[in-house]
Amino acid sequence: MGKLKSKYAIVTGGGKGIGESIVNRFLKDGIAGIAVLEYDLNMAKEMISRLDNSGAKVLLIQCDVSNEKQVEIAVSQAMEHFGTIDILVNNAGITQDSMFHKMSEEAWDAVINVNLKGAYYLCKHVIPIMRNKAIGKIVNISSISAFGNVGQANYATSKAGLIGFSKTLAKEGGPKNIIVNCVAPGYIETDMYKTVPKEIMDEHIKNTPLGRLGKPNEIASVVSFLSSDDASFLSGQCIIVSGAATT
Repeated sequence: MGKLKSKYAIVTGGGKGIGESIVNRFLKDGIAGIAVLEYDLNMAKEMISRLDNSGAKVLLIQCDVSNEKQVEIAVSQAMEHFGTIDILVNNAGITQDSMFHKMSEEAWDAVINVNLKGAYYLCKHVIPIMRNKAIGKIVNISSISAFGNVGQANYATSKAGLIGFSKTLAKEGGPKNIIVNCVAPGYIETDMYKTVPKEIMDEHIKNTPLGRLGKPNEIASVVSFLSSDDASFLSGQCIIVSGAATT
């Protein structure tokens, strides 16, 4: 408790699933303020009313992270409201699964643009803020699908790209005390995952040595640790949180 006191964060895709759990954990850990960037504003409003009914700590901003102008405006709004940004969590992501030989260019572009280019846009507009004050934490949410998964060529590529992106930013940001890491969740019990057919879900659980799906809060606890001063010398890493599962 309190390990994020006096810190201000941006969390993308914070309206449900892993993103909601990250927002909730940040609030429990004493965050001073969070800008939640979410495409679906109505869904996020309901979430925020539950987690921060006073409206004192959470700033909700509608934003399509694949649109640079919207990202630029969102970051400016967060800065105007909080005065600084200490933590950036790039969590926003979508799937449009199909076998590659059936995958449309539109499905490829949509997933790459949200999952990978969205993180690029956020970092492009947040890193200068962090460089100016010579401190900052960035956590990018990847996936064990980054190591290859049938029917997810677009998603796997976007999530693998985030790992290389994170490792490079860690090297470039190090001299300015900007710490960058990646978290790769395994099979997590979210609304997105619940669309998976039961036989595939059963296979995923079978391939997870802990014998169950992960919970969103189990990802959020790792993200909070990486965002805190407890992780002051941990940078350029991809932390796999999967119950020892592989794809």
